[in-house]
Order: sequence, then structure tokens, then C-alpha cells
Amino acid sequence: MAGVRVLVGTRKGAFILTSDEKRERWDVDGPHFGGWEIYHIKGSPADPDRIYASQSSGWFGQVIQRSDDGGRTWNPVGNEFTYDGVPGTHQWYDGTPHPWEFKRVWHLEPSPTDPDTVYAGVEDAALFRTTDGGKSWHELSGLRRHRTGPGWHPGAGGLCLHTILLDPVNPDRIFVAISAAGAFRTDDAGATWKPINRGLRSEYIPDPEAEIGHCVHRIALHRERPDVLFMQKHWDVMRSDDAGESWREVSGNLPTDFGFCIDVHAWEPETVYVVPIKSDSEHYPLDGQLRVYRSRTGGGEWEGLTNGLPQRNCYVNVLRDAMAVDSLDRCGIYFGTTGGQVYASADEGDSWTAIVRDLPAVLSVEVQTLP
Repeated sequence: MAGVRVLVGTRKGAFILTSDEKRERWDVDGPHFGGWEIYHIKGSPADPDRIYASQSSGWFGQVIQRSDDGGRTWNPVGNEFTYDGVPGTHQWYDGTPHPWEFKRVWHLEPSPTDPDTVYAGVEDAALFRTTDGGKSWHELSGLRRHRTGPGWHPGAGGLCLHTILLDPVNPDRIFVAISAAGAFRTDDAGATWKPINRGLRSEYIPDPEAEIGHCVHRIALHRERPDVLFMQKHWDVMRSDDAGESWREVSGNLPTDFGFCIDVHAWEPETVYVVPIKSDSEHYPLDGQLRVYRSRTGGGEWEGLTNGLPQRNCYVNVLRDAMAVDSLDRCGIYFGTTGGQVYASADEGDSWTAIVRDLPAVLSVEVQTLP
């Protein structure tokens, strides 16, 4: 019988939730690394027992943890992240240059075929890769050396590389998103990079249609159509049908198009999920009603999903890495909130249940469909 493992990173540790394929009853294990910020925790598609976690603390720095037994036990692995080449600089809001520095790992993306190969997106914006299970990490420095690098600026959360998408068909193609620089693509395994922001418009930057500077919150793709990308931007939900060469807005009838997370149904490439938030200064649901919006048309036409979600006095946020989908026959959707709830739907979003409550603020949610 298949099962599901939900990996939850929070501001005060990691939690592992498990259920069978019915997804009705859940066991909660944790906290792992209690008291530490777990920015991201994700399992290997090639080996469900291999899980990586980014453990961070303002006092003690950054640690990468690895489990080889499905999260029962953990060991720190090589935590030497060295920026390659000549240090770059970037400009901050006051216009003064600051050196690149390593602060934390925002996102871990294991290879779909090799449990020892993992990509790490870090702050300040850089991309690293390990091919030995985390023992050593090497920067793909072509990204940070891009000619536009000196013009990258931090978003409210910092100058972070927070999204990594590995093309499931072309192993040399990777998509990343940086706040607040935009989206980039490599077609040669990270040697060179191209900004893919044509069609984005951001009125809060000097040139609203600039090549870089857009605050992209999250991008997502379906494994059967890697040229079709969906994006939740600071404002606007966007779609690309040509691997990011051009974008068009698909916010449609959303009540607000500000948000952080976006994801795609496991079996339906045109079914997309977002969680609208009131505004960039009020990070909570419109009218205090927590609603997930689903489009079955690849954007443009959206329906609000409310069954089982609080519709009064709800003022939580759902962060960029806090939504995930499983790959069971009837796709399950999961998301976590800054109020410590993790909601799950076993029926593609038609109804929701809080499978755990009162955790620390949720930073990330990932799902493993277990054999």
C-alpha cells in the first residue's frame, strides 16, 4: 500500500507527518532540530529514505542535515559553501556596494535520478551543487557572475535564490528565481545563464519592464510539460509557454493577485493552485477568509476553494515554499501557514482538513509519495 510523508520546515524545527494512501489519519513526528529555523526540508525522488534539511540560526549559522532512514536519524554533512572566483558586489537600497556573503540556504532541490546530487539556493543569491550526498558543495558561479549581477537588489526577505526547478526531460536545463532579480534559465548545466523576464511588469522599479529587478516569489512546472511555467510574482500570476522566453498574465478573476506560493496538479498540467494574500503590506487573506484558488484552465479562470478552511478572523500567511502536491491517483494538495497549521486535501482541493495545528510558523512543506 502506498503512503504519504509530509516534510514540514518551521521557525522552530522540522516535523514529519505520515499517512497511508487514504490520507485520513496522520502521525506527527518532531520536532527535529528543535529551536532551529528549518528553511527547507526535502526528500530525494530517487530514494525516499534520503532527506536533506537546511538548518539555520542567527547564533550558530547554517548547517545541512541528511537522513538516510526517512527522517528517523540525522547527521550533518559537509557544510563548506565557498563562493568560487572573484567576489562580486551588489548595491543595496542606499546605493552603496556590499560584498557577496553567505547567510543561509533557502532551498534544496535533489536530483530526480541520483540521491547524492542536490542543488542548493542560498542568500546572497547563488546556486551550489553537491554530487556526493552533501559532503562537498561547489558553486555554479556562472549565475552570480552574470553581467546583471551588480544590479540585483534584495527583496524584503533578503537577496535569496529561493526556487530551483530541474527540467525532468533535459538534464542540462535549470530554472531559478531570485528575489528581487527575477527568473533565470541555464541550458548548459549551469555554465551560462539567461534572464527570462520578458513580459513581466513591476511598477515599483524604475523601469517597469526591465530585464531584471522583478520580485518573483515562486515558479512551478509540470513534469510532462517542462516548457510551460507558472509564476506567482510580487503582484500578478503569470504563465510562459516557451520555457520563460515570454510571459503573460493569467491572474484573471482572482480577488487579489498578490501571493507567495504556486503549484501544479500532479496529473493535470492545466490545473494550478495559488493562495492570494491581501497585499504586499498586509500579508494575510482578503477579508480574513483563507481560500485556495484553483484554475483548471492554466490560469485566467479561478475558483475559490473554502470547504474546511477558516472563513472568519483568519490572518495567517502561506509562504513561497509552503505548498506541495503528492502523486497519488487522486492528487493531494498540502500547504502550511504562519499560524502553524498544515492543511491537506485528498480530493484535489475540493475539501480541506488541518492535519496538524499549533506548530511554529511554517516555512516549507514538501511531500513524498512512498512506495
